[in-house]
Amino acid sequence: MDEWIIWVILAVVLGVAEIFTVTASLGLLGAAALLAAATAAIGLPVPIQLLVFALSSAAGLIIVRPIAMRHLRQPQLQRFGVEALVGKPAYVVREVTGRDGRIRIGGEEWSARAYDESLVIPIGATVDVMEIEGATAVVYPRE
Repeated sequence: MDEWIIWVILAVVLGVAEIFTVTASLGLLGAAALLAAATAAIGLPVPIQLLVFALSSAAGLIIVRPIAMRHLRQPQLQRFGVEALVGKPAYVVREVTGRDGRIRIGGEEWSARAYDESLVIPIGATVDVMEIEGATAVVYPRE
């Protein structure tokens, strides 16, 4: 069996293993095996093939892998719009019950209702926004 075929088989095995591990290591080793297959296909001897495999593997693992891992780990996406209001404190400007009320969140007035329908939250209380339903903030009083 030709040497380049062995290198290609090794590259395929490493590529398939990379699919299951998602570490960006085995895929780079598979790419190095393809480079070694190319050197074997042009007729270079086995020691040169091994040297090409070793050098390209080392370069991939030392240089390419850290860059790939940095791109895989993206920062947490920031919340925008009404999603950003969930978890924020608010100030009650009109008594909040299980049906209605008014609060001020960061300078904006919102209609509100209590998270627990049996609660009555007085004017001046501080509440936490639990969720936003349409244009109404669902709130819970701070202890």
